[in-house]
Amino acid sequence: MENAISLEDTSRFSISSLAMSLAVYSMIALWTVAGIVFFVPLFACFKGITRWRNDRIMRLFIWLYGKGWLALMSPFVRFERVGFDEFDLEPPYVIVVNHRSFFDTYCMALLPLHDIAFAVRAWPFKMFWYAPFMRLAGYINVESGDWTQTVSAGRQILAGGGSVLFFPEGHRSRDGRLQRFFSGPFKLACETGARILPLCITGTDRLLPPGSWLMRPTTIRLEALAPIDPACFEGSEAHMGLRKHTKGVMADTISRVLREG
Repeated sequence: MENAISLEDTSRFSISSLAMSLAVYSMIALWTVAGIVFFVPLFACFKGITRWRNDRIMRLFIWLYGKGWLALMSPFVRFERVGFDEFDLEPPYVIVVNHRSFFDTYCMALLPLHDIAFAVRAWPFKMFWYAPFMRLAGYINVESGDWTQTVSAGRQILAGGGSVLFFPEGHRSRDGRLQRFFSGPFKLACETGARILPLCITGTDRLLPPGSWLMRPTTIRLEALAPIDPACFEGSEAHMGLRKHTKGVMADTISRVLREG
């Protein structure tokens, strides 16, 4: 009897996940197509009104695209934003976020900052429907093999009042625990003096479990931690101390959130 109930519950869960996934993927596809179709006239109008740089406008548009994604997901997902009112979030920042799911990037629309260039691996630049917009936004390919070029691009964005966002693990965590941090964002912070803004995201791995394309209703939480001044770390290996400290406070926060349920 218990096995029958369990199978019935599993079947219901699978059907609801399938229905949610079909609905969400369809809406995302339509939202993406609409964005591409209307991009040129909207961009031209905004450019004429604001006279902003092209990359800044594109970063705003990507942020607004993410806001649309949040709205589409809201019938199925509860979004929580924590800590952002407790700190001075005046940019520029080098933002570091743990990586749990493909949808982590979409959730960055929860940030109150829109002038953010993502520093990402090479594969998103191969997606023909996103790559032109990523390049126009000044996104940084961290696998270009040229650290000098990465630093130069980061410096330019930070000097212009924007922020640069890294997933320092370099890939999605399969078990939810923080993986090894790469040094890039911490070197950039030490070389430019820009503060580190650590962000902890939880719940996206439950929305889209690793190895699955079926979504599940869940709660996604994005928590901002206190900004970290790289000037507090000295010496030739300052970036290593900054990296260790940042990973420690993020690991403590993620553990606390998961314990609290």
